[in-house]
Amino acid sequence: MRVLPAAASAVLLTTFSISCGFTSSSSHADLHSQDVTLPGGQTIHVETMISRVDLMRGMMFRTSLATDHGMLFVQKEPGLYTAWTYQVEIPLDMIWMDKSHQIVEIVEKVPPCRTKASQCPSYGGTKIAQYELELAGGMARKYGLQIGQRLEF
Repeated sequence: MRVLPAAASAVLLTTFSISCGFTSSSSHADLHSQDVTLPGGQTIHVETMISRVDLMRGMMFRTSLATDHGMLFVQKEPGLYTAWTYQVEIPLDMIWMDKSHQIVEIVEKVPPCRTKASQCPSYGGTKIAQYELELAGGMARKYGLQIGQRLEF
């Protein structure tokens, strides 16, 4: 009889961990991860955000981001999509791409917002895009990313 409660506890703990944005050390096996190849040939391992909840949570509560990692936001349709850094702990570079994965907008070194959500500014959203890649602050410049370049994923 103790197997059922232990199994139920494990499922609840796993569900809670996933919903809070924690990943295991084997995140490459995660169904929501993939590699993005940059124009210079570098590979960035990204968590792919597709669901409404994931798109809203994004980089919230993250305290670090490796230089070869990022987060890719995938919208169902092209549009004007902004981003903000409420409850994000680290500076970010934000790169928007159109439906063909061509960079249309870059905002570098976006600072965390440590105030009320209603006072946090929005960034980007000035060009039609379907994807947004978030990297640690300074990485877009380090990788030489520029508007007009195409990323592979």
